[in-house]
Amino acid sequence: MQFIARENDEATAALIGELGPVVNGLGFALVELDLFRRKGSAQVRLVIANPLAPDGEKPAGIGTDDLSQVHRAVLPRLELALEGRDIYVEVSSPGIGRVIKDGAEFRHYQGRAVKCWLKGADDWKQGILRGSDKETISLETAEGIQKITYETIAKARLV
Repeated sequence: MQFIARENDEATAALIGELGPVVNGLGFALVELDLFRRKGSAQVRLVIANPLAPDGEKPAGIGTDDLSQVHRAVLPRLELALEGRDIYVEVSSPGIGRVIKDGAEFRHYQGRAVKCWLKGADDWKQGILRGSDKETISLETAEGIQKITYETIAKARLV
């Protein structure tokens, strides 16, 4: 695993730049955006997360009202950006068991339970994600807080 943002094509990167501030303004983090174009239509899939509460408490879950609020806010922007196309928008939360695709994604899950399969290990290492930077994550386990480098993580997921 590496600490890199997913590589997006130019159109997807432009939509992230357009929709990211809208989603952030509603109090959520834009974790992932996928754009699929078809003849005369476009499908946009957003994954949003609830960031760590300002007091350091675990983030609240995301409900259908939250997803609807984000959907209503981004749809007009998408209609302008993808004019002339029928637009289908799907907004979801990361969900339980989400596979973390790259190291840059960890910053959205502070305070959440995470499990990592380390290279050369024979079992998952599980704990509460307490922080992340460009090289490591801090995982609170029964043994205390452990720093784990991205290069030693074979795969990771939310619990």
